[in-house]
Amino acid sequence: MKHYTMAGVLAVLLVGLAACAPTVTLAPTIAPPSSAPTDPQETAAVAVPTVVDEAPAVEQPSATPEPPVAARVNGQPIYLAYYERAVAQYEADLSARGVDVASEEGQAEMSMARAWILDVMIEQVLAEQAAAEAGVAVLDAEVDAYMQALVDENGGQDEFLAKLSERGETYESAREEVRKGLLGMAITQLVSEQVPTVTEQVHARHILVDTQEEAERILHELQASADFASLAKAHSQDASTKENGGDLGFFPRGILVAPEVEQVAFALQPGQFSGVISSTLGYHIVQVVERDPQREVSADNLLLLQDQAVQQWIESMWASAFIERYVDVGP
Repeated sequence: MKHYTMAGVLAVLLVGLAACAPTVTLAPTIAPPSSAPTDPQETAAVAVPTVVDEAPAVEQPSATPEPPVAARVNGQPIYLAYYERAVAQYEADLSARGVDVASEEGQAEMSMARAWILDVMIEQVLAEQAAAEAGVAVLDAEVDAYMQALVDENGGQDEFLAKLSERGETYESAREEVRKGLLGMAITQLVSEQVPTVTEQVHARHILVDTQEEAERILHELQASADFASLAKAHSQDASTKENGGDLGFFPRGILVAPEVEQVAFALQPGQFSGVISSTLGYHIVQVVERDPQREVSADNLLLLQDQAVQQWIESMWASAFIERYVDVGP
């Protein structure tokens, strides 16, 4: 499953309106049409008959039927009208870019778009639900400031409203989309902030080669007291570290592309080197130079760890959610 929370999507229905405005993540508004009641029980009139002997039973009026839904996320509906409007707008944007939507290429892209749009909407609802559970909210002032930025970047209030109208939107529906997007940013920021900025790290070198036979030969040289950095410069296939003697610098857990190498590195003490380690990249030998039980994580590594934490959080939401889909996203 591909996830979109950090993909920089303002809203499917506002694409193109926020070219220079702040970036909001997540999906379009998932809300019932304005003509639909949010709670059918609130709008259904209940008749209370007068008790009269042998009077005919008064028929209770039926509750207002729920609008058609495209999907349900833990019981919460994503209304079909909003999904179809997003798909129609994407198709219109595709045509505006010169793509013939009736062609094989256009149909293939629309098929992917339908699946993508529904997934984005589902993920929006998942994030909303997580935010509610965590007590995360967005202030009206934040939403108003973002909306004003959109207005300014689109030539003023009249021009902005005209653009929204062309896309079947109103100021109120656009504002709600922005609120939900900002809410998604707030909850993902909360997840990111839980990543520790100080943690155990190791400073290591490695040598990467293509075959196990070559790795075994280099290992024999190391066991005969050859210099690790010199062998890395001479033989390693890792162009990013070769000239520095295979130096990987300090890193925390969860950073290296080859988790097998990382696992071994954290098991070694300074001065020790490993045996031959196999990974999808090839064959490695690792040497630990230093260990630090409490070291500040570099800005680049912290960003990677935060992205990983958010991705794992998203995956856990999808895994634990009960999702029902009612639309065919195929061609």
